Amino acid sequence: MNSNSSYALVSGGSKGLGYSIAVALARRNYNLLLVARHQESLAEAKMRIESGYPVRVDTLVLDVAEKGSVDKIAQWCIEKNIRLTMLCNVAGLGGAKDYLSLPVDDLRYMVRVNIEVQMALCLELIPLLERNAPSYIMNMSSMAAFAPMPVKNLYSATKSAILFFSYSLRYQLKNKNISVSCVCPGPVFTSQEIINDTIEKMGWFGKLMEVDPARVGEVAVRRTLNGRMVIVPGTLAKIISIFLRMLPRRLVVYLYAKLGKT
Repeated sequence: MNSNSSYALVSGGSKGLGYSIAVALARRNYNLLLVARHQESLAEAKMRIESGYPVRVDTLVLDVAEKGSVDKIAQWCIEKNIRLTMLCNVAGLGGAKDYLSLPVDDLRYMVRVNIEVQMALCLELIPLLERNAPSYIMNMSSMAAFAPMPVKNLYSATKSAILFFSYSLRYQLKNKNISVSCVCPGPVFTSQEIINDTIEKMGWFGKLMEVDPARVGEVAVRRTLNGRMVIVPGTLAKIISIFLRMLPRRLVVYLYAKLGKT
């Protein structure tokens, strides 16, 4: 056990992209606090990471969207007096359907998970991060943040909100020696639903843009520690993200709408 190491908190850290980020952090000797909804997946992640790296992994079984969960996470960190130097807001909600095809409660849940939880965790844990500075905040967004997407209307809106929030927060925390980064990956095949939706809407081009979760995790952690603000893993995804930011919004909406109908 590396009992003297700094801690990194990873929401949604039991599987998928969150787990890949946790592994990249363990490789750098960070002790970990993994937060997720399911005990079984958390226990498996803890076992795999502790068996492969000389770090300590603590777990919290929580649905971060439930009322009071952010307070519980912050209280755990404060009571344990952990040396928290990195917050990774990875937990999020995507899916193939959006807005017009979803009930309003599902849409509210998406806003809560994708925006409210990240905002609240940052605010609650800034004092601890400042105490242990230099420290880092990694907010998880998406390439969807760069353009309105009619096929996933609210999803792209929430990811855009996180990108703008991260830009502003980075400026606000500069004098506290807390660096803020925003990760904006393209397609990452972490579930069969994502694979099917990407291939259905983007075909071979979607497969070409896909980046392995382990690579995304490594790039996200490395560039966050290097102080990069916007992080887009993958060469092709980075090129596309530049064009998305340059093209007129009206044209981008049209192109995404066409992709959604193919």
